[in-house]
Amino acid sequence: MKESTVHPTFVDVAIPGAGILRDVGLVVGFACLTAAFAQISFWIGPVPVTGQTFAVLLAGALLGARRGALSQLSYLAIGATGIPYWFALGGPPGMARLLGPTGGYLLGFVAAAFVVGWLVERGWDRRVPRAAAAMFVGNGVIYIFGLPWLAYFVPVETLLQVGLYPFIVGDLVKIAAAASVLPSGWMLLHRFKG
Repeated sequence: MKESTVHPTFVDVAIPGAGILRDVGLVVGFACLTAAFAQISFWIGPVPVTGQTFAVLLAGALLGARRGALSQLSYLAIGATGIPYWFALGGPPGMARLLGPTGGYLLGFVAAAFVVGWLVERGWDRRVPRAAAAMFVGNGVIYIFGLPWLAYFVPVETLLQVGLYPFIVGDLVKIAAAASVLPSGWMLLHRFKG
């Protein structure tokens, strides 16, 4: 198959059928999953270490580009209302979180889910190396948004020390976990459906 061919996502194959209710349920469900993973957090400076990026990468990978991005837009919109226990614990609520030091990372979630979803729709979720590459690219997108935004809040000479380096090991673990879920899921799905 050509690389530009659009493949169905795992969710589309596992939960067949089309419809607005299914799509809304998936989008809201993954927004809630991101919020749940945000509660796995601890602060090490102006940016917390959280489980959110795992949920963001999976949202794009399982839902595809559009629904993945919409799930993260929904996550941000719900969080902007100030609902408690939505964003990582310990920071300001609502719009203050989106406008604060972590705002760029949060906005990057939308773009990261879209990019991972786009790659998955082109077959990057069928084998671990390519799935890992898709997750790595998506994770990088989060930093492309997050670091310039954080630079408004911390001295530029400390930017990488507070906004990148402390997260590398955890990000690699989350990337490996998310990348291994997809090919394994496809193998199981084919075994049960085939």
